[in-house]
Amino acid sequence: MASTPRRLLAELFGTFWLVFGGCGSAIFAAKYVANASEDNDTLIQLGIGLLGVALAFGLTVVTMAYALGHVSGAHFNPAITLGAVISGRLSVKDLPGYWIVQVVGGLLAGTVLYVIASGKPGFEATGNMAANGYGDHSPNNYTMAAVFIAEALLTAFFLIVVLGATDDRAPAGFGPLAIGLTLTLIHLISIPISNTSVNPARSTAVAFFNGNGAPGQLWLFWVAPLLGGLIGGILYPLLFEDGKLALGRSSEPNAA
Repeated sequence: MASTPRRLLAELFGTFWLVFGGCGSAIFAAKYVANASEDNDTLIQLGIGLLGVALAFGLTVVTMAYALGHVSGAHFNPAITLGAVISGRLSVKDLPGYWIVQVVGGLLAGTVLYVIASGKPGFEATGNMAANGYGDHSPNNYTMAAVFIAEALLTAFFLIVVLGATDDRAPAGFGPLAIGLTLTLIHLISIPISNTSVNPARSTAVAFFNGNGAPGQLWLFWVAPLLGGLIGGILYPLLFEDGKLALGRSSEPNAA
C-alpha cells in the first residue's frame, strides 16, 4: 500500500483531471462552432455535445483509475470515499484527508479552467462554467426534489458499480473500464436534469467561478451525492458480500 502522502497526492491529481477533462469539455467543446470555409459565413456545429461531454467524464475516470488506482483507490469523489469507508474498503481515519485533497484538486482545476476560458475575448464566466443546478439553474428546469432524487439514486448505483467492479471476485483488470462507462451512462441520463454532479468535489470546483445561483445551490450537490454514497456503501456489503457492515474495517485503498 502506498504511503499516505502519495495516496493523497494521487487523489488530488485524479480529481484535478476529472474536473479539468469533464468540465473542460463542457466549457470549451460542447457547443463549438466554426465557419464552413474561409469564403463562407455559414456556421457549422463542431461541438461534441451531450454525448461527448458524458464520454469525457467517463474517460477521465478510466485513465486516472488505471494510472493511480493502485496508489489511492482512485476515488476522486467524496461520495465514493464515504461509500468506501462505510463498506470497509477504506479506514475511517483516511476520510478527512481524502475529502480535503479532492476538493483542493477540484478547485485547482476550476481555477485553471477559468484562467484558460478568460483568454477568449468576450467570455463571461457567469453561467458558463459547467455548474450544477436545480430549478431555474437546471438545464431543463427540473425541480429541487427531482434533482435531489436523481443525484442520490445515481450516486448510489455508481457506488455499487465501483464496489462490485473492484471486488476480489470481479474479473481482474476491468474495474476502471466498468467505472468509467458507468459515469458516462450517468451523465447521459442526468446532464439535462442537473448538469450531473454525483461528485461534491466536481460541483464545488466550478460553482464559485460560475456564480449565477450555483454557490447557493451547492449544498444539494453535497448532501444528495453523499446520501447516495452512504446508501450504496450499505447496500453492497449487505446484499452482495457477507451481509454485514464493515465500517472502517480496512485500511486498504481498494475502490478502483
